[in-house]
Amino acid sequence: METNLIMEGIKFMFLGMGTVFAFLVIMILCMNMMSLVINRFFPEPQASADSSSAGAQKDNKKIVAAITAAIKYHRQG
Repeated sequence: METNLIMEGIKFMFLGMGTVFAFLVIMILCMNMMSLVINRFFPEPQASADSSSAGAQKDNKKIVAAITAAIKYHRQG
C-alpha cells in the first residue's frame, strides 16, 4: 500500500481553499441581497427642497452659539 502524501496534501489544500472560497462567495451574495432588501423596504429619507443651505446655516449658527455658551459656562465655574 503506497500512499503519495504530497498528492493527498494538495487535495486537502484545494478542498480547504475551495471551502473558504465557496463560503466567501455565499457570504458576499447574502450581504448583497440583504442590502437590496433593506434599501427597498427602508429607503433613506431624501432632503426636501425647503431645507436648503439657508436652513443649514441657521442650524450651524445655533450649534456654534450653544458650544460658545457651554465653553463660557465651563470656564466660569
